[in-house]
Amino acid sequence: MVIFNDTQQALASRINSKSTISNWQDWKWQLKNTIRTIGQFSKLTGIKFPDEERSQLKSTLDKFPLAITPSYASLISKENFRNDPVFRQSFANVNELIVRNNELEDPLSEEKDSPVEGITHRYPDRVLFHVSNICSMYCRHCTRKRKVGDIDFIPGSEQLIKGIEYIRSKPQIRDVLLSGGDPLMLSDSQIDWLLSEITAIPHVEIVRIGTRMPVVLPYRITDELIAVLKKYQPLWINTHFNHPREMTASAKEALRKLADGGFPLGNQTVLLAGVNDCPRIIKKLVHSLVQNRVRPYYLYQCDLSEGLSHFRTPVGKGIEIMESLIGHTTGFAVPTYVIDAPGGGGKIPVMPNYIISWSTHKVILRNYEGVITSYQEPDRYENNFCNGNCEDCSLELNVQESDEIESIGIEKLLSDANDSISLIPENNERYNRREE
Repeated sequence: MVIFNDTQQALASRINSKSTISNWQDWKWQLKNTIRTIGQFSKLTGIKFPDEERSQLKSTLDKFPLAITPSYASLISKENFRNDPVFRQSFANVNELIVRNNELEDPLSEEKDSPVEGITHRYPDRVLFHVSNICSMYCRHCTRKRKVGDIDFIPGSEQLIKGIEYIRSKPQIRDVLLSGGDPLMLSDSQIDWLLSEITAIPHVEIVRIGTRMPVVLPYRITDELIAVLKKYQPLWINTHFNHPREMTASAKEALRKLADGGFPLGNQTVLLAGVNDCPRIIKKLVHSLVQNRVRPYYLYQCDLSEGLSHFRTPVGKGIEIMESLIGHTTGFAVPTYVIDAPGGGGKIPVMPNYIISWSTHKVILRNYEGVITSYQEPDRYENNFCNGNCEDCSLELNVQESDEIESIGIEKLLSDANDSISLIPENNERYNRREE
């Protein structure tokens, strides 16, 4: 049972003296009373700012707007708010106005990989479908600050149909990720319609929803929403917990409803300086996640979006955290540490090095304790040469629903069926001279 605690009661009373627990647990009431100004924030939390800082904060909000749900604001520790992980993720910081030369409005080049408005098609067999520019809370570390918050917008059915038609026209697309903004800002009926249209496409095998609602507005996860989502299995849901403090009783209840609804749950954490850049914090977070049936999926290096330099850590900090997890806790509690490559290169895993060296017959490895060991390669290995002709292959290849796709990237170089010997970056000076 979710408890209406003293902090929540006090904050709710400042919104409206007649507020009740029913109001507080109504997600639409939460949205209606979203904190959008410094004055509102100070009135409801009791946190005040010096006049000079307040003026600078107003300049920040002119560029990057504010939105904090009362539910999430109630988690802020007033006594130590400047070091509070909830405050740092949700409230404006004057450092957001510092834009470095290497920071970009669209660091992942999502617009360049957008064949139609709302669709990002980067990987061969899957697309990201932007179905909303609105979130219940605007995270200060958001990689889509160019869209989210700056332009509050939910596409109409006409625009969404264009995205659906694109998915329908590409048989290679088997996986659709609904993102935004937050897809769960749509009404239950809109979600129902959208999922019905997408899952009706024969080649779409799975749909994913990326949402931060279980963290910042857990009351959005209603029984009515669960009933809608359950109609469209297999449906995968990824959420976004960054700190153990976010794993509240309400968040646990939201996760319970989702897990009991039969949805596989994953979590994407962003590594943030001053929030969670500590092995102890991340370990506690992943343990809390798996305890609530959520598998840690990715640990992201913070993107090169505008105004995020104060959030970024060295990659070495991420490696240090991974070293503290691998071998030291349950394997499925260890996320994959990735850098989402600037320019649209996609997610690149970055992990500690465990192969020390290797020869023709042996691989030298080290484990999490620093123990060095060797692995003996097979004396004889007869590789099944692959010329791409599956009908003549000696392996059992009677696998249903298995489509062949053209090899690209490193897979292309490894393929026996392809005679390519190298991948040449565009405008390579040496190869340009050859062509001349």
